Amino acid sequence: MDAHTQWTGLDPERLERIGAHLERSYVGPGKIAGCQVTVARHGHLAYSRSFGLMDRERGRPVADDTIWRIYSMTKPITSVALMTLFEQGFFQLNDPVSRFVPSWRNQRVWVSGEGEEMVTERPARPVTFRDLLSHQAGLTYGGGLPGVGVQHPVDNAYLALGIKTRGGTDSAAEFLDKLGRIPLRYQPGTSWMYSIATDVCGALVEVISGKPLAQYLQEVIFDPLGMVDTGFHVPADKASRLAANYQRLPDKTLKLIDDPQNSPFLTEPAFKSGGGGLVGTSADYLRFCEMLRRGGELDGRRIIGPRTLELMRLNFLPGGRDLASTAVGGFSETAYEGVGFGLGFAMTVDQTATATLSQSDYYWGGAASTIFWVDPREELVVIFMTQLMPSWVFNVRGQLKSIVYASIVD
Repeated sequence: MDAHTQWTGLDPERLERIGAHLERSYVGPGKIAGCQVTVARHGHLAYSRSFGLMDRERGRPVADDTIWRIYSMTKPITSVALMTLFEQGFFQLNDPVSRFVPSWRNQRVWVSGEGEEMVTERPARPVTFRDLLSHQAGLTYGGGLPGVGVQHPVDNAYLALGIKTRGGTDSAAEFLDKLGRIPLRYQPGTSWMYSIATDVCGALVEVISGKPLAQYLQEVIFDPLGMVDTGFHVPADKASRLAANYQRLPDKTLKLIDDPQNSPFLTEPAFKSGGGGLVGTSADYLRFCEMLRRGGELDGRRIIGPRTLELMRLNFLPGGRDLASTAVGGFSETAYEGVGFGLGFAMTVDQTATATLSQSDYYWGGAASTIFWVDPREELVVIFMTQLMPSWVFNVRGQLKSIVYASIVD
């Protein structure tokens, strides 16, 4: 056994299948412009490779310090931030959100109809913090998911009130108050629906802490972990490192949809989206994931307590079921069969139902096809960065899991 395998328990020759697969199936044929993969085990970096181009139009290759739009991989960071306030006693998970947002005391639940003909009822119980963190609050994405569009009368209500995350100009308080005027899609705690809930969590971080979300994340997570390139926009001195973002068209070609030279991510947004607004590097996200793997601490800096993190990784779906039996709506950043959801993360709860080699992982992905997962039992962290929308075009994530887990030999 060579030293590399002894440290990581991963066969380096088998890990090289990652690059062979990505080059053969995706980068070479032009299905994605470029990507980056990071694998660490037992705290040792086992694999770190970049493939293809970060900017196809200018022929610029992916580099170690390329900055990616991580979109919904923002959600676990925001969820951890909110739970650090839980640890300080500001709220309990079963507390109603209306403790901090008075306008939510008058919420209604959609029953039928739309517009002025909409029929609503009172919620059986108030929306709680656990509902928000686990996407069971009755909120939706308001027609704001890429490629999904408006699917329900409640979504139209979001649009009518101008609810926005990326590109929005509301303050946290204004954002929360607007949402309090929109009927919930379903009774709180009865179903799961991917939603704007983590943006609400970010707004609550501001309301409870008294600090802007960006400042709180910087002080509590980014600075302690040394995440030097993560934030809600790319500063001018780092602009050359931002990747281009592409969309897969029906004719199977790639269309540039966000040019790094004039991207909105080059400007600080008015509304900081805790659900999908961050950009960052693979190296930065590895710092965050290693903190999670080590139970909330990295290099002597504790971000969150190990018992709190264990709680966040429990399956909070009703009756311990999976997403396939509880989800409303057809889109999120995960498959549904055999998958549970906790306080900011999805996790495998039934390996035979997921039909994958992973059985103790928790994870989430982003709209541009990125993903990370942490496996405490295997002491494993994997991060995949790319910029292709929408994220459901290819199953790169599942294929990557097969290759990585098949590389574990000790």
